[in-house]
Amino acid sequence: MRNGIRRIGEGAEAQIFETSMFGTDVIAKIRQPKAYRIAELDRELRRSRTRKEAKAMLRARNNGVNAPALLALGEYSIYMEKTRGRLLKDAKPGIGIYAKIGSELAKLHDADIAHGDFTPANIMLHGNGVCIIDFGLSDITKSVEDKALDLLLVKRAVKKEEFKALLCSYIKKYEDSRQVLDRLADIERRGRYQTRTLA
Repeated sequence: MRNGIRRIGEGAEAQIFETSMFGTDVIAKIRQPKAYRIAELDRELRRSRTRKEAKAMLRARNNGVNAPALLALGEYSIYMEKTRGRLLKDAKPGIGIYAKIGSELAKLHDADIAHGDFTPANIMLHGNGVCIIDFGLSDITKSVEDKALDLLLVKRAVKKEEFKALLCSYIKKYEDSRQVLDRLADIERRGRYQTRTLA
């Protein structure tokens, strides 16, 4: 801990810090400069990606998704409420939690948000529910393909019975789920074909 700020993580683009604002615990995500990029391009990329992520977070919250509240936005930084809990990747919850995850994904897709990295590393068990975190790769889009990729990512990361519970809830909650499932099947067929042709 240094000056009330503690680094708790680092990704490809950003460092994650824990700090406080007005007595409230806060998570700060700060996009770091990349020396290998042209400075002007680097600044514009970090600026645009920060705004895009914040916009997706705000849209998610406004559409009922359990996601961290956006508290402040800087040129290259996002400050959000700290969500207490455990990441799904570090826990072994009961099967019922996957129905709640499916419901949250349905709300995301209903708001035309494709998360882009919908895996157990970005799903937090929070109280009796779940919280969706890290919108760094998210897009606001109507793309059925992008939404299907969210399902593909989580399908590959969880057990078959867990995905089944997630999917049942997703289908019930998302009106356009059939289009997404059809595209998911198409993506998986394409993947199998590519694997065969590369063999």
